[in-house]
Amino acid sequence: MTKKYISIAMAYVGVVIGAGLSSGQDILQYFLSYGISGIIGVLGLSLLHIIFGKIIITIGCYFQSSNHQEVLEKITHPVINRLIDISLIISSFIVGFVMFAGAGANLSQQFSLPFWVGTLSCALLTIIVAFMDFKKITKVLGIFTPVIIIMILAICAYTFIGKSYDYVALDRVAQTIKSPLPNITLAVINYYSLCAISAVSMAFVLGGSVVRIGVAEKGGLLGGTIISFIITCATVTLYANIDSVKDADIPMLQIVKNISPIFAFIYSLTIFALIFNTAFSLFYAFAKRFAGRDKKKLRKILCISVSIGFVLSFCGFKNLVTFMYPILGYIGMLLLAVLLLTWIKEKKNILTEKRIRKKMINLAVKKYDEDLDYTKKDRELFHSLGEKSVVDTEEIKSEIKSFVKETGTENLKPAEPESLNQIKDKNEY
Repeated sequence: MTKKYISIAMAYVGVVIGAGLSSGQDILQYFLSYGISGIIGVLGLSLLHIIFGKIIITIGCYFQSSNHQEVLEKITHPVINRLIDISLIISSFIVGFVMFAGAGANLSQQFSLPFWVGTLSCALLTIIVAFMDFKKITKVLGIFTPVIIIMILAICAYTFIGKSYDYVALDRVAQTIKSPLPNITLAVINYYSLCAISAVSMAFVLGGSVVRIGVAEKGGLLGGTIISFIITCATVTLYANIDSVKDADIPMLQIVKNISPIFAFIYSLTIFALIFNTAFSLFYAFAKRFAGRDKKKLRKILCISVSIGFVLSFCGFKNLVTFMYPILGYIGMLLLAVLLLTWIKEKKNILTEKRIRKKMINLAVKKYDEDLDYTKKDRELFHSLGEKSVVDTEEIKSEIKSFVKETGTENLKPAEPESLNQIKDKNEY
């Protein structure tokens, strides 16, 4: 189980980081344009990432969602549902092609390649990976996350160990950067709302790929914490180098170039991989919304949307961040309100569902372990628990059985199952 929640966390980080955080362009415009107060704002942003990381992944797991619409239709009024659904569809597509632009800017800045080389490479990879199965996709999404964590930590250490800075002068330079928003408080809320509306579709799908709610909670919490760590380290590093990076498309890459050409080469490729992570996640979620569980239809929609996104990416990365991101952030505020209210309203039900699935797993282990006795009473309880689940009875039963078979009974310790009434009455788990 430890391996699973770490895998979910890394995949979630890969979805959120994308071109903005790993490149530093988002941080530059949204936060460092306010100088020192922008760094304080990043601490508030970090807290939001931790709280909502857990909430979003857990809600996806709770409803066992395969796309965001399956969740929204259960937690919102039809009018609000429709509004958020349209917003998510639009934002997934827009941020997706912004990522293509980021890929083009990244390779252009590092290797002096034509802009279209990076955008086309990212677009083609997005289509290719869509033809892999979801378990392999999850691994792809998280594979470069540990690398970027180590790199940003190394860059941060290089920037501050044995060095001092004139922070008053840096603050003056930072405030010459044009901000897309009027104040730091709104910048924090708007930017996290942008992150949420960009990541929630794929995050719901990630949560829906997990049966155990406890694993989803840990995965979301760990993912949000890692994102917070990356943002904080990147922010203070950019601030210390603000005079040399304020005009760069990929500010973090500019810093790395001053450290080592080899390091810059590796960092550039890592940024490209993270940009791809986000681009793929967004276009995959976009296609999933219309195709549902139909894989052929999903791949067809993804190929068409990626092709259109490739063309639109030529508007330029920096310009797209400046003009498109604040608009999407405002739209995302409604989503945040809905998610928070859902969490408060469903908290008790989520705890109950968590216990139901735990007991169903224990019963399924008895069924598939030759050394254990699976009785008629166990079978009846398993079915009764399935009927009480928030998920369709046959679907949750099938998911539980598949989970136990895949994980192996030797890795799941069975416990004596409680009665259905005990599960309903006992809310602490």
